[in-house]
Amino acid sequence: MNLKTVFSPLILVALFALPLQPVMAADEYNTASGLTAVGAPLGLHGIDPVAFVKLGNRQPGIAQYTAVHDNVAYYFQTKENLKAFKKNPQAYLPQNGGYCTFGVSVGKKFDGDPRYADVMDGKLYVFLNEEIFNAYQQDKVGTIDKANKQWPKIRSKAAESL
Repeated sequence: MNLKTVFSPLILVALFALPLQPVMAADEYNTASGLTAVGAPLGLHGIDPVAFVKLGNRQPGIAQYTAVHDNVAYYFQTKENLKAFKKNPQAYLPQNGGYCTFGVSVGKKFDGDPRYADVMDGKLYVFLNEEIFNAYQQDKVGTIDKANKQWPKIRSKAAESL
């Protein structure tokens, strides 16, 4: 039996079995479990990121105004906020994939709850809970700097592996 005739079909089968879409790295975005009506998981707990960054308001978005960015759905309070996000998503996305900024600063991925959030220099940062948010208040710049250094190291790692 010729090895070439055995391995050629196996190689073809293996190539066609590979996914056709690029695979996203593990847990790059903090999302709610389940899917929205548009088929993507919900980011920022459904809070409108544009209203948050522009006004500092934690306004719940509505499914009627949904945008999907990097396979994460975001809800918006108004059509204008939806348009603003679509025009420049990077200006409104929560930092560190929506994970708790304090957690990221120490190399962990904890839920980022928009009830405990801050906008610094036009960027949205979310935190796990009130206690962690209060700790962040003691050294905002230091926490953000540490998170900015850690995020590239942990961005593509599964939360449970950290």
